[in-house]
Order: sequence, then C-alpha cells, then structure tokens
Amino acid sequence: MPKVITIDPGRSKCGLVLAEIDEKKVYKAIVLKSKLLENYVRNLTTAEDISQIIIGNGTYSREIKEKLYFFKKEIVTFEEKNTTYRAKARYFELFPISGLKFLMPREVFILNKNLDAISALLILEDFCKKKFTLNKNMDFKTWLK
Repeated sequence: MPKVITIDPGRSKCGLVLAEIDEKKVYKAIVLKSKLLENYVRNLTTAEDISQIIIGNGTYSREIKEKLYFFKKEIVTFEEKNTTYRAKARYFELFPISGLKFLMPREVFILNKNLDAISALLILEDFCKKKFTLNKNMDFKTWLK
C-alpha cells in the first residue's frame, strides 16, 4: 500500500513521519537536521512506495519544498498552527506515564525531547482528520549529528 511522508519543517531541524493512511499506522518518526532531509527523503522514496508528501506551512516550508524537487508525485502544504504546542499533550497520549512517575510533573519527562516528529504526526492527523497509531516496537528517533 502506498505511504505518505509528513514533514514539520524548520531551519535547523525537521520532524518526519512515514505512515500508511488506510491502516492509520506510523512506521517511522524521526527528527533530523534540515540539511540531511533531502537525502533521507530521496532514499526513503526509493525504498518505499510513497504517494504523497505533506509539508507543514510554517518556518522554512518553501525552502524544504524546493529541496524535494526530485519527488514527481504530489507535494501538499498544510496548516501546522500550534502543532509544536499540541505535541506535548500528544506525547503523553503516545507514551503514557505509569507507576510512581505519575506523581512527578509531566514537564520533567519532555524537557530534552525533540517533539518535531510528533508535530509532523499532528500535521498528518489534522490533514487526514483521524488519529494514527504507532507500529509495534517503533521508536521516535533523533538524528541531529
């Protein structure tokens, strides 16, 4: 089945999600430096059947879209207002706090997290108007090297 890529663009880093819309499943979710995005998407489109790329319309979106000139299928720009703010709440839906940690302030658990991948997930969910689940054993990765 064809998959979609959703990107939360930024000047220094981007969130990226690879998902299958019909199954409502996320297969990859990463945060990577913006300068690595073009090669990563190029490799991903070679390995996967990607039908569409959805890019948030925020900071640096035009430049990101220009970098993806090689993708000959549909590239859509979509509203991303408040996704970074909303990503904090969605983080706890995806990764609920359990045990005694529940007594600690929630903010402690996300201080060092890069939420750009979750912001990309929210852009996808807003675009499709449905919630997605994570593929089994999937981990949100960060590639900022």
